[in-house]
Amino acid sequence: MNQQRGNFLQVFFRAVTGLVDSFAIVLLHLFRRPITEEYPEFKRVLPARARARIILTRDPEGEERCVACFLCSAVCPVSCISMVAAEREDGRRWAPWFRINFARCIYCGLCEEACPTLAIQLTPHFEFCEYDILTLVAEKEDLLVDHGGKNREYNFYRHAGVAMVGAKGTHASEAPPVDLKSNMP
Repeated sequence: MNQQRGNFLQVFFRAVTGLVDSFAIVLLHLFRRPITEEYPEFKRVLPARARARIILTRDPEGEERCVACFLCSAVCPVSCISMVAAEREDGRRWAPWFRINFARCIYCGLCEEACPTLAIQLTPHFEFCEYDILTLVAEKEDLLVDHGGKNREYNFYRHAGVAMVGAKGTHASEAPPVDLKSNMP
């Protein structure tokens, strides 16, 4: 009998002290000054590696960096990037149109990592909420900026070359193009 009464008193004492401790913590915080940061008035400085809005950058000569290689759209887990590729007279590839659906984008940054020309870059700008979901589809004109972004001096074509020597398949170390119809049984 004494054993049960001792256990009951221990459990009762622990319950009361737990309740009193909880109320003491609440009373302690009740009279403290709040530390809530009001968002529109106070904007926290984001780190340099913050990932938000996507932009298309230009190289130091002012040309578009995008060569329409489709790596960004291939690596995108939600398929929110689409484009069309074309080739100029000087052999340079470019994207006549480029589209990103920000309503589907999860801002993972995989497109930025996959881009060999540093054309796609993610900025820390995150304030672009809209009531109409169709306004979150951004065209190339909306994404293109007049600077080089994070790496302003990088020029892909200075490293990779622009013009081809001869037609496709005529380079010294290149095999001629394969006629796909000749491979059919």
